[in-house]
Amino acid sequence: MSVTVAIVGRPNVGKSTLFNRLVGRKIALVDDTPGVTRDRREAEGHIGDLKFRVLDTAGYEDRTDGSLEDRMRQQTEIAIRDADVILFMIDAKAGVTPLDERFAQVLRKAGKDVHLIGNKAESRAADPGLMEAYNLGFGEPVALSAEHGLGLADLHAIVSKAVDAAAAKVTDHTMPVDVLPEVNIDLPEDDGSTEEGVAKRWDPGRYLNVAIVGRPNAGKSTLINRMVGEDRLLTGPEAGITRDSILVPWEWEGRVINLVDTAGMRRKARVTEKLEKLAVGDSLRSIQYAEIVVLLIDAQIPFEKQDLTLADLVEREGRGLVIAINKWDTIEDKNAKLAELREELDRYLPQLKGVPLVTISGLQGRNIDKLMAAIFAVEQKWNSHVSTARLNRWLAGMTESHPPPAVSGRRLKLRYMTQAKIRPPSFILFASRPEALPNAYQRYLVNGLRDAFDMPGTPIRLWIRGGDNPFADKRKKKD
Repeated sequence: MSVTVAIVGRPNVGKSTLFNRLVGRKIALVDDTPGVTRDRREAEGHIGDLKFRVLDTAGYEDRTDGSLEDRMRQQTEIAIRDADVILFMIDAKAGVTPLDERFAQVLRKAGKDVHLIGNKAESRAADPGLMEAYNLGFGEPVALSAEHGLGLADLHAIVSKAVDAAAAKVTDHTMPVDVLPEVNIDLPEDDGSTEEGVAKRWDPGRYLNVAIVGRPNAGKSTLINRMVGEDRLLTGPEAGITRDSILVPWEWEGRVINLVDTAGMRRKARVTEKLEKLAVGDSLRSIQYAEIVVLLIDAQIPFEKQDLTLADLVEREGRGLVIAINKWDTIEDKNAKLAELREELDRYLPQLKGVPLVTISGLQGRNIDKLMAAIFAVEQKWNSHVSTARLNRWLAGMTESHPPPAVSGRRLKLRYMTQAKIRPPSFILFASRPEALPNAYQRYLVNGLRDAFDMPGTPIRLWIRGGDNPFADKRKKKD
């Protein structure tokens, strides 16, 4: 049975630093500014050979006025409710504050297994704060330095005790449903391609990583909350609430979907604050981690320059793309608007010809089934593989209908083509003079691949290579 450990405390005591230490990677944003973390984040933590589920939470604020801080407090209380072990962290150098005392009262009422952690205890300056911490009523505090990795042996003893207690209660040893799946996957060597057509390297039982990206206030967190059926992520009218990229496992029609909520990304010139730069960097890493990316666009202000930049970025990263037009319930003349959007999409993103466009309402939960159908369709095309024989028959037809142009008075010869990899589909074309093949002709071939092998909107890679001249050695021997 997996034990859940929640790290809680007031702002800027080092919760995210400890979270990163336990996880073994810097996945939570860390900065000296108070209140960096807003959503609760979960991951698999470990101390030595001991593994457990760890939750990072927002800094506790004693607010009940419906403000952003109040909503953050509610998220923290949900983490406390779900946790088996609570690590109540204070700043040992600063000592006990009134907010620490107020939070201690909340934790005592929760009736959980609470352990007091005195962070930033790497020097003797923390000794007075550790002594003062006894007044909170949680016994002896654990002296810890999350940044330097000191005191982890004491944490190991705390979590180990909880794991042993949980194991004693378990009567069967089935796989826990809250274990997050691994990200890596080994593709099969035999893709099943035949002379007749395309084979799909697609396993409908495997989990799928889907990142939701877009400009600030496009409705990304609201959409994920509606999809999973709970207020898992912090939402509100304020733009830019989300900072960390949060992974939310979700099951749709028996399949695990790893939804990743990301921070809204503005134009690069407008991003000046350090925290926003960190959040944008985290969002960009989420695009690289994802297999399918949903670009969420506000129906009231569609296809702004930043939307097009993000779509182009997804294409360059080689990820499958679905464009979702959110807040569709606010549009009156839907048919005319949809026709306008499709025309703009073809005009602004010719490199993604045929990319699916779905209209949704994240707030009302409309057309989520259509969005998921589009995601699965793009995933299948993203995993497409074409047999070499069929590729070269197609290439012969393309060159016959439109031969490569002559460059410097010499005709280009396209000798051979094969698919090198999938995810995205990537092809190698062997030509007599690869450096001379015009970009326009390369686009002609890529568009032809999309049309002939049913891969609309799929990023396609085409690499041009020079083939060896089989007569070169004979000429040298004659000389």
